[in-house]
Formats: sequence, structure tokens, C-alpha cells
Amino acid sequence: MSGGENSLLERLRDKAQEEGFAKMGICAPDAIPHAAERLAEYVDLGRHGQMAWMADRMHWRGNPAELWNAAKSVVMLAEPYTPQHDPLAVLQEHDRGAISVYAQNRDYHDALKKRLKRVGRWLIEQADGTEIKVFVDTAPVMEKPLGAAAGLGWQGKHTNLVSDALGNWFFLGAIFTTHDFTKDEAGTDRCGSCRACLDICPTNAFPAPYQLDARRCISYLTIEHKGPVDEELRVLMGNRIYGCDDCLAVCPWNKFAVEARDISYHAREELKAPKLAELARLDDAQFRLFFSKSPIKRIGRNQFVRNVLYAIGNSGDTDLKAVAAELVADQDPTVSDAARWAKARL
Repeated sequence: MSGGENSLLERLRDKAQEEGFAKMGICAPDAIPHAAERLAEYVDLGRHGQMAWMADRMHWRGNPAELWNAAKSVVMLAEPYTPQHDPLAVLQEHDRGAISVYAQNRDYHDALKKRLKRVGRWLIEQADGTEIKVFVDTAPVMEKPLGAAAGLGWQGKHTNLVSDALGNWFFLGAIFTTHDFTKDEAGTDRCGSCRACLDICPTNAFPAPYQLDARRCISYLTIEHKGPVDEELRVLMGNRIYGCDDCLAVCPWNKFAVEARDISYHAREELKAPKLAELARLDDAQFRLFFSKSPIKRIGRNQFVRNVLYAIGNSGDTDLKAVAAELVADQDPTVSDAARWAKARL
């Protein structure tokens, strides 16, 4: 690498850190050659559930080089959202709901994309003729395998990215660029014999280490799955009403987690352990107002209240029976079904 090229790369790392990213790595767009095959097998087994978009755009998702064939480097960036409290503690408060840490404040997509764009614009200014495209979760990009290929960490047995410097509480963003940077070495798997993430899963969503069946994953069931959830799985969801952090929270590498720099990632007090009774009674307008800048807003009031009613049914709290009874006649059939189920359980 020439002195000028080395200088550009180091200054890019400094710029990324200045913008709040804790770690940066670079890989080639074709650095995940086995991704397409593994994705095809995943879809063939039906483990993607109702996420049809995963199957529809497999040719891009499985081969990042197809997404933009002019790209020569993928700059992968990690931004911590480490919780300041124990995310598992609320699971013992049966009259309250458990919301995934990443959704306890504003939607991270907007903040992360703005930071990525600032880093990208800086790169364009510093390297004449360079073009970029930025991606945050919404495009057919497999961020976790790319993050591992770029040396940010490795995909753990729970399939999430783990870092020996950051734990596993971090968001990923990608900058595809026409600039041909020197690539980093891929991350090395350091899970060893640990099974903590597999053993804690309430629904046994991991058929084997490094494999996830989304159809049994509470994050999928509460966020992506439309309509009623199988009763066998409802009883295993506990009071988790949006996402699930169990497998992330028990990872021993979190002893190296770093604090989130962006205060918008710090939990809103009212979302750390919200009362199920209050959430169940939200109408559509109240739901939209309460979650106006939250990622929770995108699933809509009906699906959210469905989740809350499953939690009420699992609570064992007979005081909540009246709350479920109020929603038996709800206009949404899935909410009505969940209310009848919760009332019968109590």
C-alpha cells in the first residue's frame, strides 16, 4: 500500500470514529462466496417464514457484487447500542412487557444512515472520482457475513455478529465504494464450546449451532409474522412483546461491550418495562403517537396489541383478565382471537 493510500485509510478510520462508529473493517464485494448457497438452503427449508422478500431478492442478497458491479470495496462499520440496564430483568415482571433493546428509543435506521452518508461524503471529497452507495438494513445486503469478512467479528452460534472488542450489541452499516482499499482479514470464530445463546432460547429456534429457524424465533414472531401465532409458541413467548434479546444478552463476550455514544439509543424510561394493561388499551391514533419515532410503529397497532395480549395470557395475573375481555370484540380478527385466548388462559 502506498503512503498516500495508507494515509487515506487511516483518515477514513478516524472519520468513522469521529462519527460514532466503534469499529471499521473492509472486505471485497465477493468476500462471502458461500452466502448464496447457504441462503438458498435456508429458503428451501422454509426457515424464512413469511419473509418473502428474502426469497425474492436472493440473487442480490447472496452475492453483494451483483448489487453494484462497479464496487471494489465494502466498508463495514459497527455502532454500539449497548443497554445501560439488564434487558432480562423485565422478563420476571409479568404485568409488564419486554421490548428489544434496539427498539426502546428512536428508529436506528435514520441516525445510522445519516452517519454513514457523512463518512461516505467525506470519502468522495478525499478521493477524486470515488463513488459510494450506503446501506442500512433495508437493502438486500447480508450485513452479518460481510461484517465477519471485513474483520469486525464472527457470526456466533446465534447467527448474530460477535466481536471480541464490542460484544454483540451493535448495529451494522455498509458503504459500497468504487475505491479499491486494502482488505482486512476475516474474523475468527471464538465461540468455542459455549452454548449460552442456544440454551437460553425460549422457543428452541436454533436447530443447530449457527442455524436459525425464524419461524420459531420470537423476534420474527412479534415483528414479521402476520396473523395469529401458533398456540404452542404463544405460551413460550412470555411477556416479550417486540423482539427478543435473550441470546444476545447472555453472550460472555459482552464483558467487552462499549457504551452507546448516541443518546438516542439510550432507552426511553417508559419503554424499559411498560405496563401491559396500558399498552393493550392503545387505539390506532394513540399507538401512532406513542411510537411516533420508534421502529415499533411499523408493525401497526393490531399486531402490537396481539403481542401484548399473548403476554397478558402468559402473565398468570388475573387482574389482567378484564383487560383481555375488553378486546374480545375488537374489529381486528387477530386481536380478537388473541384476546379470547388470553382471557381463557387467565
